[in-house]
Amino acid sequence: MSFREEHLHHLPLLTTGTAEAAALRLFQYQAQHCLPYRDYLVALGRKPAAVTRVEDIPFLPIEFFKTHDVRTDATEWEPQEVFLSSGTTQQQRSHHYVRDPQLYRRHAARIFEQYYGPLTGWTVLALLPSYLEQGQSSLVAMVDYFAQVSGQTQPAFFLHDHAALLTALREAKQNSGRRVLLIGVSYALLDLAAAYAGDPALQGLTVLETGGMKGRRREMIREELHAELQQAFGPAGIHSEYGMTELLGQAYSLGDGRFHAPPQLRVLLRDPSDPFSVSATRPAGALNVIDLANVDSCAFIETKDLARLHPDGSFEVLGRLDNSDIRGCNQMV
Repeated sequence: MSFREEHLHHLPLLTTGTAEAAALRLFQYQAQHCLPYRDYLVALGRKPAAVTRVEDIPFLPIEFFKTHDVRTDATEWEPQEVFLSSGTTQQQRSHHYVRDPQLYRRHAARIFEQYYGPLTGWTVLALLPSYLEQGQSSLVAMVDYFAQVSGQTQPAFFLHDHAALLTALREAKQNSGRRVLLIGVSYALLDLAAAYAGDPALQGLTVLETGGMKGRRREMIREELHAELQQAFGPAGIHSEYGMTELLGQAYSLGDGRFHAPPQLRVLLRDPSDPFSVSATRPAGALNVIDLANVDSCAFIETKDLARLHPDGSFEVLGRLDNSDIRGCNQMV
């Protein structure tokens, strides 16, 4: 069994106690087999053999996904799918080359079900117009797969057709055996809320926002966004998803403002002024992510998000570092 096969075999079985050892093994592998990452480590003068803790791992700046072919064992396979980040025509979009499209979808479904229960108990409806229009979105691929697994009869995507979405919401709520999930980019949910505030079709849902104003509305902090959405969708907490093109895993906030991640997705914080000062206990700082599903790209990503880490391992996203691109998950402070 190859290293990749062994790693993927154990991926669903990882626990908080075993994930660190898996991360260190994957680091040693990718330090040799992911060419852009290997070159980055050489440029830093960092010897992989000297890395014995996850805090000592150098994280790859996320910009590399815009400028390099970030693939592990790149000569052995061709991408079966390419995910592109959202962005304007003036921005260079990140590319995530995917070796096994079903790996991403099944992994995402396992994470969702860990927090929300079986997908067969849900009807999943989505308001993701900008992602649909730009194409090659990992978020759209995930939601489409969720809808397939759920076995629902309603279509999942509605683009700009609010009337059709409200009809689907009413029909879905009549099925007492299912809960209804409305997942949407922030500006589209705000547009829906402004147009149909008070409509009973918007009540009794689980609303999951994915961030992103896309220049359509002013940026607002998450608490303000959720307070405005609750005026239309009811007093229940607004849920959130933390994910990005460069990751194959997700974290979820279940209405309490804190993101919770599975063992396969670990966050550490760094000093915003020193990218190599990484700590598992720093209370606030810039966000580094270990995504152990990224076996075919790079699992160790230095993001441009600012975060607060809580003792239980949950985290809050506070905003973006200065001068970084506005991304889909952006919540500016």
